[in-house]
Amino acid sequence: MGRYKLLYLILGLLTVMVIAFALTLEKVTIQASEGVMVNQDWIATLSAPVIVDEVNEKNLFITDESGVKITDVMQIEHAGRTIRIRGLDSGTYTLHVDEKILKGKPFKRLATNQIRFKVYETIESVQSREELAHYFKQIKVLQKNDTFAMDDKAVVEESSASDSKTDTGSLEADYSETNTQVEGVDESDTVKTDGQYIYTILGNEKITITDIRNPKELRIAATLTDKASTYYPTQLFLHEQFLIVLGDQYEAHNEAGDMKDDQTMPINGMTTVRIYDISQPEKPKFMREIGTEGYLNSARKTGDFLYYVTNVQPNYWMLGETEDMELRPRRSDSAKGKKVMTLDYQDIAILPGTTEPSYSVITAIDLTAPAQTEVMTKGYLGGSDQLYMSKEHLYLTATNYKGYFNEENSITGVADSITASSEVFKFSLNGTSIAFDHSALLKGTVLNQFSMDEYNGNFRVVTTEGNLWDEQKPSENHLFVLDEKMTIVGSVVGLAKGERIYSARFMGDKAYMVTFRETDPLFVIDVANPVAPKVLGELKIPGFSNYLHPLDENHLIGFGYETVAQKGQPGEAPIITTLGMKISLFDVSDFHQPKEKDTEIIGGKGTYSPVQHDHKALFQHKERHLFGFPIEKYEGIKKNGEFEDIDFQSSGALIYEITPENGIVLKGDLLTEKEKGEQYADYDKQIQRILYSGDTLYTVSMKGVSNFSLEDFSALDHLSFME
Repeated sequence: MGRYKLLYLILGLLTVMVIAFALTLEKVTIQASEGVMVNQDWIATLSAPVIVDEVNEKNLFITDESGVKITDVMQIEHAGRTIRIRGLDSGTYTLHVDEKILKGKPFKRLATNQIRFKVYETIESVQSREELAHYFKQIKVLQKNDTFAMDDKAVVEESSASDSKTDTGSLEADYSETNTQVEGVDESDTVKTDGQYIYTILGNEKITITDIRNPKELRIAATLTDKASTYYPTQLFLHEQFLIVLGDQYEAHNEAGDMKDDQTMPINGMTTVRIYDISQPEKPKFMREIGTEGYLNSARKTGDFLYYVTNVQPNYWMLGETEDMELRPRRSDSAKGKKVMTLDYQDIAILPGTTEPSYSVITAIDLTAPAQTEVMTKGYLGGSDQLYMSKEHLYLTATNYKGYFNEENSITGVADSITASSEVFKFSLNGTSIAFDHSALLKGTVLNQFSMDEYNGNFRVVTTEGNLWDEQKPSENHLFVLDEKMTIVGSVVGLAKGERIYSARFMGDKAYMVTFRETDPLFVIDVANPVAPKVLGELKIPGFSNYLHPLDENHLIGFGYETVAQKGQPGEAPIITTLGMKISLFDVSDFHQPKEKDTEIIGGKGTYSPVQHDHKALFQHKERHLFGFPIEKYEGIKKNGEFEDIDFQSSGALIYEITPENGIVLKGDLLTEKEKGEQYADYDKQIQRILYSGDTLYTVSMKGVSNFSLEDFSALDHLSFME
């Protein structure tokens, strides 16, 4: 029996060893989208690299739907972690990977060695709930197994030759219009005027309509409020005799989508558009309410049509627990009753190349007769960050982050390197008709809406790739020109290494870009020839501009900050300290030698104006060459030669005359000095917007409206909103 005991013991030890060996096997996952467009690269990312030198056509290859191998389409990147496939025609393909080429064999095993994907000519609507559920289940699997890649959204805020002009106020209408990016494309704002009334959102609670027809006797004409519901107005449009209010609404509803009888359109997490007839501004009349599930990304209006985009993520992680849960975005329309509806499957599509568990929902409203005209809503799986719109097209960007791990830190979960890319999706607009056109995958991230532009059928965009703090692979900046099918036809890459883009502006066949780390390089880039863009000139100055605004064809205004560089520790980069607000007048008449013609420094460290992050805060009067903005002035407090604190000085607004001939000249100082003991500006008193109508300038705050003469900026009247 001793021999049998010994045998059992050996068998037991062998079993334990086999189990232990099996437990040491690392499951290698492959992350990839289920489809791309014909002009896109399909990319598969592995959680463990392949041994590049051992790769051949037998252990790593692509086959078509008939099983035929496709050659000369594969590229291996990121030291064997990324497989890029390009140049495929439309059809269904399979990637085959032999786990024998995995680095770290034999302790690494593939979760699957075949990945199927499609290449599309055009995207197709989702056909069923099963197809939609399959998409979200695949994302759940990727997120569960994926310990190396991060596909997350970067949360941030925002044509033909004529479309690239800036619409900063009409010369025909003698009153202010919102400072917008594209001529003929209006943008929503918190304050609007028609020259006779000012419409203002106050603290996301109510809308005040102010009668300004008699500048010496301002009065409140009407107030719109809805204290009974949880509706919070956020943005406004004016269109002929209609006031359009976009807001957030948060209300419970039952699974059937039924509404409470005493509420018009209550729903959970809804962007709601309310339309009022203001042909009699003293008696605004509610006409219609349209809701789209999700949080507002941005809104535009061109001609008789309003477009807005929301982002929404369903509770897909509950799949398996609640199989019959709704995965489609919801919508509502008071013209069709109180019941909440879900989008039809035919109105939902999966954007190519995306593995995002969220929707970009685009809604178009015909404003010709808002009470009954058509509303169209389309849902696209794939979230969105920035939005740019011309008269004919809408572009959305989505940022994808991926982290790559070396052998050592794959256990700790700290990425060895992180790369970011941007998907850009192009949609055609024709009235309420919305159609996906094409998409592109670009290196780097897009800062804001001004980093994009459409001109003569081409799409131009600037991006920043990498991170400032990455010494091994420092950041760099790129400009790409894409044709109508979103294929890159020209580029300028590798600009300003170690810096990032702070502002950009496209003006016809020229592009202007400001990067920063220690100094402010202003790049002038010629994009007249789409296939061969080139840098013409560069200007390096202290400070940086957050926002660039065209003055004329040969001059730009930059709004940003002055900076000072202090010597850092031995072997380290200088320490950059931000000082007062800076206005720069750039002369670009000689594209090869741009100049900073004039500057104005306002306040010291801590000084702030909303125009540095919100272009709609800029006031402009074209005929008088006036520019203005709200501002809070601070001064830095130094101790032992270093800034330790800031001291509040005043708040209000400043108005400048800016011309190529005379430079930057202060015309109106509308600042109010701090009261005794006041350490920070009172939010309710802070000026939110500056407007004009006729010969009168108006400042709007949460507390009221004040007005001044445009001749000498003397005070005329003040109307308090406080009850």
